Amino acid sequence: VIQVNQAPIGKTPRSTVVSYLEIFDEIRMLFSKTDTAKQMKIGASSFSMNVKGGRCECCQGTGLQKIELNYLPNSYITCPECGGKRFNERVLSVKYCGKTIRDILETPIDNIIDVFKGTKKVYPTLDSMIELGLGYLKLGQMSMNLSGGEAQRVKLAKALSSSSNGRNLYILDEPSIGLHQRDNAKLLSTLKNLRDLGNTLIVVEHDEDTMRES
Repeated sequence: VIQVNQAPIGKTPRSTVVSYLEIFDEIRMLFSKTDTAKQMKIGASSFSMNVKGGRCECCQGTGLQKIELNYLPNSYITCPECGGKRFNERVLSVKYCGKTIRDILETPIDNIIDVFKGTKKVYPTLDSMIELGLGYLKLGQMSMNLSGGEAQRVKLAKALSSSSNGRNLYILDEPSIGLHQRDNAKLLSTLKNLRDLGNTLIVVEHDEDTMRES
């Protein structure tokens, strides 16, 4: 049973789209296997935002600094030390297919998917994101900044990238909320494909146009 609702997929700056999709391990491994990384003895962990070694320690890899305000929500500013780059210059000197790790995190998915052709998990996951109309998102984007509709489709993209035997039950809660008609059509097409593969879908929906198209 796979529940796809609009609950947030992260509530802190450390939670990003790439971390939720669980594809960052493969991406970091690709960078660590480049000739430059081998020569400089930079391992996969150095490309992580969560451990010391390659990240900027001033912002601890988030690219941001939190400003706590009395009686107001916390505010965030660009890290004054790395300028939002998240990593130190040594790590940023390593390129995979002409892209630095920062480029991968800060470029829309539409523009970087071809870099990962042939990868085991990264390409299928990014392809699912584009299929659901999320190609404009960036992998390094904070999860807490996603709308409810975006969070729901990211969850669905993650589920789609996993192997399915056609025996899954998908439960969706108001998937059309906040979607442009074009994106809603992409969502419905994806849901119909899941159904045709033998899966079962339960969709709670109040939009009449969506119900009609279903």
